Amino acid sequence: MKFKMQDKQNQLIERISDQHLVVGVDIAQQTHVARAVNYRGIAVGDPLSFKNNEAGFASLLDWIHQLKTTKGLDTEIVGMEPTGHYWLNLSEWLYERKIDVVSVNPHLVKKNKENRDNTQSKSDKKDALVIADMIKNGYYSFVRPTTESFEKLRVLMSNRDAVVKRYVSTANQINRWIDILFPEFRQVFKDVKCKGSLATLRLFPTPKELRSLEAQDIVKGWRTVMKRQPGIKKAEALIKLAKNSVGNDKAHSAYKLHLKQLLEEFELATTQLEIVDKEVSEALENITFANNLLGIKGFPKILLGGILGEAGDLSQFAHGNSLLRHGGLHLVEASSGKWKGQIVLSKRGRSRLRRFLYLATMCLVMNNPEFKELHAHNVNVKKMKKMKSIMKLIGKFARMIVGIARSNEPYCPEKLQPIAPLAA
Repeated sequence: MKFKMQDKQNQLIERISDQHLVVGVDIAQQTHVARAVNYRGIAVGDPLSFKNNEAGFASLLDWIHQLKTTKGLDTEIVGMEPTGHYWLNLSEWLYERKIDVVSVNPHLVKKNKENRDNTQSKSDKKDALVIADMIKNGYYSFVRPTTESFEKLRVLMSNRDAVVKRYVSTANQINRWIDILFPEFRQVFKDVKCKGSLATLRLFPTPKELRSLEAQDIVKGWRTVMKRQPGIKKAEALIKLAKNSVGNDKAHSAYKLHLKQLLEEFELATTQLEIVDKEVSEALENITFANNLLGIKGFPKILLGGILGEAGDLSQFAHGNSLLRHGGLHLVEASSGKWKGQIVLSKRGRSRLRRFLYLATMCLVMNNPEFKELHAHNVNVKKMKKMKSIMKLIGKFARMIVGIARSNEPYCPEKLQPIAPLAA
């Protein structure tokens, strides 16, 4: 069965009945503003400003009940923009009280600002009314808080991204330090991040110090911090290169202090990455369909954690195409009359989810026999460009993981469309 986005749009419109009070909330850090309309878009009641605390949330609920009683309405739906993190507490609070909470796309709110008064004016009260209008017209998505495991993955992977940035930045700065002080260092240690290299930088950071040492002294130093050390030949090579080094020979104390701090930061980031990766593995053990997804050969555990952290429970998606739209990976085009524009990705969605889906597909193309064969067929037989083939396989991958999550069945390579019938 083909998945049609228009069917979902119609269902969202039909959910708003003549008994609904539609409430739009403009989110801010301290004071939110709410406006209400009926199912036809007629403004109901006066605007309400309320604080971002328990008392403010209670005043919003009293205001909603009062408007429902006054206008003879039976139910309510509350929508808001997902502005930063300020909306999370309010949406959770309303959801716990069995109130339908929805979100609207901030980009669409900006596009619809002139619908009410045909001006470019902007205010909190107007924004709240625009949000309510959009909900009435079906431009919304339901907010359903994730369970403990998925929330944990989201926080862990967000934390991991920050740690990775620090890790990469520190590694780059260490490389820069070596280029300035001891550029010949890489002739002995090709990988600057290996244990021998880091131990040498801690113990004998500059060529000036190495020149005054014997090879045995260096080996003894390595033994104090490493169980398995580089040999005597590497120590001799270091001394020889240090004597003829063209590195900077000034401000050694300042450079040594800088390197010491960089090595401490690098060690901290490395330790934090190990801890986060372990926590991600433990969180995945509590998700029922995670083992089935990890059964896909070449699908790294850390990328699965990223996808589940950003998308939540995959079994709640109606189709893989919904997951693609959630990440902004669906296709859009601009055409008019005889003119047809280029088809591109919308990129209206979670950017980190797009990244994780792309990286996971690349891993499968490199390590999974079925995806490797499909990619080769797309490129060699169908004459697709490589990137176009990857984008097509991302769609197949999204549909596959949603299907596995919904059915809770293990990965079956035979269910992927075989190449033989395609080539026949």
